[in-house]
Amino acid sequence: MSFTPDAQGLLVSGTGQRMDFGRSPRGMIPVLERELGAGRALPLAGCAPGIARQLDWDGLILTFSSERFVGWKTAGESAGQTCA
Repeated sequence: MSFTPDAQGLLVSGTGQRMDFGRSPRGMIPVLERELGAGRALPLAGCAPGIARQLDWDGLILTFSSERFVGWKTAGESAGQTCA
């Protein structure tokens, strides 16, 4: 399973399913870790107020508030709320 970032969040490639912005990290992070391995926690320096967690899966960096998936970034693109 792979995940393709887009303007609304993540497309779960090959399934037609999505993990869009607003989704609970409690339901999202375990799925990502099962498929991609453990995400690496990144510091929150340079993050917008309200971002409580930033995790990196080999260059796909996802940001979360305490209750919601709020953004992603890669080396060349981003969407939603991300950290500098």
